[in-house]
Amino acid sequence: MDEAFLQSPLFAALDAEGAAALRASLVSRDVSKGEVLFQEGQIGDHMYVIVEGKVKLGQTSTDGRESLLGVLGPGEMFGELSLFDPGVRTSTATALTDTTVLLMGHDQLKPWLSGRPEVAAALLQALARRIRRTNDAMADLVFSDVPGRVAKALMDLGEKFGEVTPEGLMVTHDMTQEELAQLVGASRETVNKALADFAQRGWIRLESRQVLIIDVERLGKRAR
Repeated sequence: MDEAFLQSPLFAALDAEGAAALRASLVSRDVSKGEVLFQEGQIGDHMYVIVEGKVKLGQTSTDGRESLLGVLGPGEMFGELSLFDPGVRTSTATALTDTTVLLMGHDQLKPWLSGRPEVAAALLQALARRIRRTNDAMADLVFSDVPGRVAKALMDLGEKFGEVTPEGLMVTHDMTQEELAQLVGASRETVNKALADFAQRGWIRLESRQVLIIDVERLGKRAR
């Protein structure tokens, strides 16, 4: 079984035999870069687990402004609220890269919850973490300046997608500058100014849809 599944709460709560049985019961789906898996406001009753690739979760305001709630990678789940409370989606999920996901429906979950209480506990823990991250993001919007939020976003992306190289931590985020600004909750111009300042200080080096974090310690301190 792919190591990415071991990172997912859905599989991590199970022994090897149980994880293999659950994997066999799920439907695999390949999606192309830019493809929408579900849209905000749609009725949903499936959860997704990422096998390969990246998915962004976003929301659109009534006046058309967009914000990103997060960027997810292998082993992460999304759409899990619909398993416990089938209803309208609260965000739009779009593939940032060519992606492979597994789908679990509401009816598929019931026997696993009744027969494997550890799965229920793991899913509740994952939901609690999601709520905690949402609360942290709201606090950052109120109490942190834009450079601080940019630094934190880069550190979070580095933790998820970073690869250690001789020059530093190479983070392939696969986002445009506009998408990065939506993730931070600021204008593209303001975010670009913060990135340019970090680059001038020698903390990072900007690449196309990548960033090399050269000084993890100083960028991390700016993120606090």
